[in-house]
Amino acid sequence: MADAELDIRTRGRTAPGRLRALDAYLCHFESALLTRQDDAWARAAFVDVGFGEHPWTTLESAAAFRALNPELIVVGVELDAERAGAAARTHADARTHFREGGFTLPLSPDEPARVVRAMNLLRQGPLERIPEVHRTLSRSLLPSGLLVEGSSDTDGAVLVAHLLRRVSEDAPPLRESLLFHTNFSRGFAPLLLRDWLPRDLRRRVRPGEPVHAFFQAWESAWKAARAAGHTSPPDAFAESIPRLAAMTPGVATDAWLLTHGCLRWSPPGGIPP
Repeated sequence: MADAELDIRTRGRTAPGRLRALDAYLCHFESALLTRQDDAWARAAFVDVGFGEHPWTTLESAAAFRALNPELIVVGVELDAERAGAAARTHADARTHFREGGFTLPLSPDEPARVVRAMNLLRQGPLERIPEVHRTLSRSLLPSGLLVEGSSDTDGAVLVAHLLRRVSEDAPPLRESLLFHTNFSRGFAPLLLRDWLPRDLRRRVRPGEPVHAFFQAWESAWKAARAAGHTSPPDAFAESIPRLAAMTPGVATDAWLLTHGCLRWSPPGGIPP
């Protein structure tokens, strides 16, 4: 099946600020990737796939990342030709480009990518095709480049994303980590985040699956934190993470993550497919 047949049209109604927490995470933990300038990295772009009716998230990411790398090339990609054309006419400049395209990214061979983001695009379509989509999206990444793919609610209050690393030209991207985020505007319980897992993992939350065991452990850690008196959503979240890390390999306990409503899980061997 041709790569183009992987593409799925979406409503494209992305609100400003929806991916701001993800931008903050990348600026903090992937600054070396965003700023690298040696060899091909000097022309390597951040690519935002499926920016939607208006390119708010692309432009917000460009502003955040250029605080670290003022010369960063940013490419917004949209399957809808009219949306891509309108964005290009209104917002394009020497370092910001908008192009019609889908999962087969409209980049030339001399336009590598350092980060490719494809959020809220894989909520439909055949589940068995998702690994192929991941491979297709990662083709333009330089080795050690990052593919970010996942889901969020409409205003970005709850978000879960795959962090997939390109390790070589021939291998599929490594399913390195899952990143969870909440801003606590909807309260907090681990099951709130379960509902926003990337689509290939949502049906894996069942007994016997690693993702199910992860959520069972997090639920137990959260209840223990609340029983110890940490009842506000931010406190219960932050206090649950060290407890979870004691039971589950690969759970990061970095203070920045805890204070920003983020949990990163990087199990040995990567996120199970």
